[in-house]
Amino acid sequence: MAGPVKRSVAIAGHSTSISLEPIFWDALAEAAVALRLPLSALVARIDAARIEADDPPNLASAIRVWLFERERNKHLENYVDNDSQ
Repeated sequence: MAGPVKRSVAIAGHSTSISLEPIFWDALAEAAVALRLPLSALVARIDAARIEADDPPNLASAIRVWLFERERNKHLENYVDNDSQ
């Protein structure tokens, strides 16, 4: 398992560094492609949702949680679809 990799991403015209493990960078890139968004636009969306929280997590944590919830929702949808057949 590889350790975190730091990359710079532009959010609202400002560069910010984010440290994520390679598997999360890969999943984030795949999600951006699936949503037809540039990676920076997806990160900006996640960041906008993050800062609305009562106790906002750091951006890397928010990205990991967003990716986990995205995958969990896919599995729940598949479970519901398979259960109703």
